[in-house]
Amino acid sequence: QVQLVESGGDLVQPGGSLRLSCAASGSFVRVNGMGWYRQVPGKERELVARIVNGGSTNYADSVKGRFTISRDNAKNTVYLQMSSLKPEDTAVYYCNALIVIARAYGVTVNDYWGQGTQVTVSS
Repeated sequence: QVQLVESGGDLVQPGGSLRLSCAASGSFVRVNGMGWYRQVPGKERELVARIVNGGSTNYADSVKGRFTISRDNAKNTVYLQMSSLKPEDTAVYYCNALIVIARAYGVTVNDYWGQGTQVTVSS
């Protein structure tokens, strides 16, 4: 059973910082791309940032220069360092990972999601 477990969500004041973590656990061959998405009620889930095995990253325009995604491949963990937070960053943040699973007939690449962690930016 593969799981993504997130942590770090909290209430923070505008201009503050927060770091989210997401660790993959279970039985798998490797973790490929990892990323963070966010969702507010009534809106679609949107990409915040992604990082691939080689370290290449991409960000939503709204967070460029303020958020930094990184990963520790040895720990199968992805981080999202968020700075200069704004009220519009308030959302449930979800971790996502493409994970290679060994099967009897070969391997498959499966898409996994964490349970979500609430980030609230408010004074």
